[in-house]
Amino acid sequence: MSFFDLRLFSEATITLVVIMDPPGTVPVFLSLVGRRPRPARLRAARQAVLVSLGVISLFAIGGEAILSYLHIGIPALQGAGGLLLLLIALDLLTGRDSNQPQEVEDVNVALVPLGTPLLAGPGAIAATIVFVRQADGRAGSYLALALAIVTVHLVLWLCLRYSGALIRIIKDSGIVLLAKIAGLLLAAIAVQLVADSVRGFAAGA
Repeated sequence: MSFFDLRLFSEATITLVVIMDPPGTVPVFLSLVGRRPRPARLRAARQAVLVSLGVISLFAIGGEAILSYLHIGIPALQGAGGLLLLLIALDLLTGRDSNQPQEVEDVNVALVPLGTPLLAGPGAIAATIVFVRQADGRAGSYLALALAIVTVHLVLWLCLRYSGALIRIIKDSGIVLLAKIAGLLLAAIAVQLVADSVRGFAAGA
């Protein structure tokens, strides 16, 4: 059991799945790439998950050092993530993203909002840093946390990879409706992140 911390693995996996919400990313994903060919959707899914895995891994390895060096805290990350998601939500609600070139859209889908801050957002980053603290230098705990992060991203990839099955059901009109719903949900998430940021700054004042 010293070689592998099963308790930390279970806690980290469940917590990150709840925070990153793999099924909840499907509407946003389809609203952004639902009209594209299947290879383009698969590429966007792969890139988004890899970006998220890279960001979470980076903060797992040196998150506290990065935040300390830049003199920023979790509330600042929450505020920045909220504002970024709000911009994406406005694009979905107004349809302005449909006027962008295909290459720009591919980059935006992979990096923003799916890769970060929707998947690898402030909540997931903060939870990862907390679990790294709990590992407390034990090799078995670090191994468990690393496996939990990989497992969660595998679940994310599977959800996005097979989200195309919904397209055959909802068609183009459903995708348009999904984009508006996703925009509303993203706007709500953005407002919540900003509110959490304000509370965090107030508590630290």
